[in-house]
Amino acid sequence: MPSPKFRIIDADGHVMEPPGMWERYIGPEYRDRAPRVVRGPSGRSGFESGGRVSPRPECISLAMRGAFAARVREHLGEYLEAEYNAESQIKAMDAGGIEIAFLYPTQGLYMASIDDLAPELAIAICRAYNDWMLDFCAAAPDRLRPVGMLVALHDPTLAAQEVERLAARGFKAVFVRPNPIRGRNLDDPAYEPFWAACERRGLAVGIHEGVGAYLPEAGADRFRNFFACHAASHPMEQMLAMLALIGGGVLERHPQLRVAFLESGCGWLPYWLWRMDEHGQQTEGVAGEPQLSMKPSDYFRRQCWISCEPDEPYIPHVLDFIGEDRLLFASDYPHPDHKWPETLETMLALPVPDSARRKILWDNPAALYGLA
Repeated sequence: MPSPKFRIIDADGHVMEPPGMWERYIGPEYRDRAPRVVRGPSGRSGFESGGRVSPRPECISLAMRGAFAARVREHLGEYLEAEYNAESQIKAMDAGGIEIAFLYPTQGLYMASIDDLAPELAIAICRAYNDWMLDFCAAAPDRLRPVGMLVALHDPTLAAQEVERLAARGFKAVFVRPNPIRGRNLDDPAYEPFWAACERRGLAVGIHEGVGAYLPEAGADRFRNFFACHAASHPMEQMLAMLALIGGGVLERHPQLRVAFLESGCGWLPYWLWRMDEHGQQTEGVAGEPQLSMKPSDYFRRQCWISCEPDEPYIPHVLDFIGEDRLLFASDYPHPDHKWPETLETMLALPVPDSARRKILWDNPAALYGLA
C-alpha cells in the first residue's frame, strides 16, 4: 500500500466492459447492429462494430495480444477473475491508495471509432456505453467517476446533444479521440457546437488515443507492428490534437474549456510548446496563418493538462518548464502498460518536491475535473 501522505485522484483509469453490455444498453432500434466481442478462426478475439473487428491486426498481432493477456493474468489475476466488476475496481483502487478514479473505456476506444460508421449508430453506441457507465459507477459514486464517451464526432450536432444529456446526468467530463474523423481535425468549424456545449456546461474534455482503430492514425500508415504503431500513435496523435486546438483557435474561442491530453507521456511537451511558440512568432501577421492573441504555450498553461507515465525520467524537467499545476497522475489500470499497484509506488519515488507531488496526485486532476 502506498504512503497515505497524499490523497490521490487517478485522472485516467479504465473499465473493462462486460460481455453482452452493448446489446443490453443500446437502443432497441440498433440492437441488431450492437457491438460485440468476437473470436475468429485463428483464436484472435476482437471488438466487432460496423462490420469491422478492432484493434486492427497489423497494429496488435495475435502474439502481442497473447503477451498482454499473460501480463494481465500475472499481475491482475484476482480482478480478472471478478470480471473487473465495480467491487473489484474499488478493491484495486484500495490496493493502490486511490481515492477517486475517473474512468475511461477499453472496448469503447474502438467501438464507434470507425471512419465510415453511420453517425446515428456511432452516437447510439456512445449513449449505450454512457448509460452503462452510470450504472457501473453507482456502486460507489463518490469514488468511481464516469467519463462520457464521445468518440462519435461523425455528426457534431448529435455529439453536442449528448454533451447536454450527460451534463444533466451529472457527468464531469467527456472524452474524444485525437484522430481525424471523416477528414475533420479537432479544429474543424463543424465541431463548434460540440466545443461550445462542453464549455457552457463545464465538462472537461479528455483526449485519449487507442492504437489500431479504423481512423487515420500516426504511424499506422507506414508500420505493421505494435512496437512502432503504439510508440508513434499515442504521443504523435496528441501532438497533432494539441496543434489543432491551439493553432486552430479552439482554445482562443473557448477560454473556459478544460482539456487534458492523456496516455501519451509528457516528455515531449516542452519541445512541442517551444516549437509552436517559435512558429507563432514566425507567422504572426501573415495572411492565411493562425492569428492568436497569446503564445501557444500560454493557452496550454491557461486551460490544459497532461498526464505523465509514472516512470518517466523527464517529469522533473517538464515541471521546470511548465510549472507544477498542469501534470496529472494516471494509472491506466487495468491495462498492461504498468504493474499494479506498483504504478503508484513508482510515482511516489520520483525526485520531485512534495508540493509538485501533491498537485500531480490531487490538486491538478481536481481542477481539471471540476472538483476543486
